[in-house]
Amino acid sequence: MAQRPPSAAVLVLHGGRETGTEPPPPGLLNLPGTRMRPFVRAVGRAARASGGNVLVTSVRYGHRGWNGDRADPFHDAVAALDALREEAGDDLPVVLLGHSMGARAALRAAGHPLVRGVVGLAPWCPPGDPVTQLADRDIVLVHSDRDRMTSPQATQSLTVRARRAGARTCMVTVRGGDHAMIRRASAWHRLTAGLVTGLLGSGSLPGPVGEALALPPTAEATEGTLDLDLDLGLDLGPDPGRFGAGTRA
Repeated sequence: MAQRPPSAAVLVLHGGRETGTEPPPPGLLNLPGTRMRPFVRAVGRAARASGGNVLVTSVRYGHRGWNGDRADPFHDAVAALDALREEAGDDLPVVLLGHSMGARAALRAAGHPLVRGVVGLAPWCPPGDPVTQLADRDIVLVHSDRDRMTSPQATQSLTVRARRAGARTCMVTVRGGDHAMIRRASAWHRLTAGLVTGLLGSGSLPGPVGEALALPPTAEATEGTLDLDLDLGLDLGPDPGRFGAGTRA
């Protein structure tokens, strides 16, 4: 029996390094890729529970780093989107799910015609990165207040710049988390699955997130910034024994 085509897709982009022209190591040796596997499983379970035929797949990188103006992961993301478009057509809704460097690549690639939204986890958001490609997209960025690898302040600034450029944006702060998303891991997984399925329309977004996405372009940064525990009621607490060092971008 022929497999029915997907009704939507999620492309997952893992983290990496600021520079590195060598390819990522294979399999479990690719630690940033391995870290995203629980997110792939969580999103897949949520998508199946919604009854939709959602494809969840990871983008393969040719190089470990961003590499300055080369922006290698961005081009890998666009190539993966083009391949999806050729296979499934122009009407396939896609959400990009990226961590750190992968979130930067997702944001840069969000202007692709298939992309409906981006969920960025601990995103790397340099102040000079463009935002015009985010117009008419839903952008939800999730950042720990204790991240020492990428800046939550830069993430908040990008949500404001993108909103003024015509995007619908929201930032969620995870208190007590870390860059690798190991502290409070289950809260990260649950929140991410809800955001992705909500942006695809196969689930319901948390109410405050929907309200933040509907803010006008002139809204202040604080209006579009939510606290996971105080605003969303998704506090699952820390995961005992799951503490560890952060990964690179």
